[in-house]
Amino acid sequence: MPDSHAHGHGAAHGSAAEATTLLLTGARLTDGRTVDVRLGAGRIQAVGTAGSLPGPGPSRVDLSGYLLLPAPAEPHAHGDTALTADTEGPVPYTTDEVQRRATEAALLQLGHGATAVRSHVRIGDVHGLAPMEAVLQARRSLRGLTDLTAVAVPRLLTGVAGADGLAMLRDAVKMGAAVIGGCPDLDPDPTGFTEAVLELAAEHGCPVDLHTDGDDPARLARLAAMAGGLRPGVTIGPCGGLSRLPLDVATRTADRLAAAGVRVTCLPQGDCAALERRSLRTAPVRLLRAAGVRVAAGSGALRDAGNPVGRGDPLEAAYLLASQGGLRPAEAYETVSAAARSAMALPEIRVEAGFPAELLAVRGDGIAGVLSLAYSRIVIHRGRVVARTSAVREYCDSAVAVALDLPRQGRMEPGP
Repeated sequence: MPDSHAHGHGAAHGSAAEATTLLLTGARLTDGRTVDVRLGAGRIQAVGTAGSLPGPGPSRVDLSGYLLLPAPAEPHAHGDTALTADTEGPVPYTTDEVQRRATEAALLQLGHGATAVRSHVRIGDVHGLAPMEAVLQARRSLRGLTDLTAVAVPRLLTGVAGADGLAMLRDAVKMGAAVIGGCPDLDPDPTGFTEAVLELAAEHGCPVDLHTDGDDPARLARLAAMAGGLRPGVTIGPCGGLSRLPLDVATRTADRLAAAGVRVTCLPQGDCAALERRSLRTAPVRLLRAAGVRVAAGSGALRDAGNPVGRGDPLEAAYLLASQGGLRPAEAYETVSAAARSAMALPEIRVEAGFPAELLAVRGDGIAGVLSLAYSRIVIHRGRVVARTSAVREYCDSAVAVALDLPRQGRMEPGP
């Protein structure tokens, strides 16, 4: 089994690490070039041909045999419920337990390559704001390793019961929830729920990220009409229900979403538990993209009630979009990297001088190969190696294996 682990201990080491120069040597880029990349102060300082960037004794990481990519981000996680699929009895919701789950989930996703995570956190009911406080504590403890953002997810916002939910949502934003979310489909008045969320988001200047199955075109049309012009923007997902609509209806709906600037986050690995249903289909990614909708891909459930075997791996999400969703490998990777980062209002990443040093190196010579066999990975956040996953493939002593020069995963040299 591949083993992954993170190096570093949070914010105390972050600033010092960012001041250290790191030289990545022999990396392959998606355009076929082999380059050296120098990192410093959390950014890419220079990219040059292999051997062209001597430095004053910088730390080095040999990336020979690796493809160097902008790091993915995770736009749709559920850290408060992660890793609970095998729990016997009620899932524990003490602050310590939720913080542990959220932290472990974020580190697992970091090992896969996601250097930023947007975690949807349920608030209200009997647990109140405790899960939000726990996830915010996890965010603070992970600083310097990964960027964790919390989405406040109330259950009800309309009617008598909704008054408490709205008050709690306001408190969650004051506590530090950076995004306002929720599930309009589960409220007795979905339109009223959406209006309440958008009004509060406009008041506080927060982005919106809503759960919806997307099977009601009239409801989506009203959302698009209300969301148009809201800054910093509205994201909905997983929208598997759009795939069940007639083609002409789905196309018109996609056009409305695109015109309003509403983004969609699909979940190719399976739904999360937030909608309390299990959709059998992923959002129609090609149709949405053709209409001009910016589509990101998330992981959803990480071994919880929504998907007991969920991996939380962005490369698996991209693999599924390439193998089953009709996207080219580069397009599929874009949904978990550039599109995911854009949906999360994160800076653009390119392997060019001046851009943030948020990078993922995967053993392989092209995106198709990387999505097929993404075993060995090196993750860089703010200019330093924060996670490393090593896999070794070996064959028995066989003349056939030697004669055919069968591919193998090589052992990595020690590095920082």
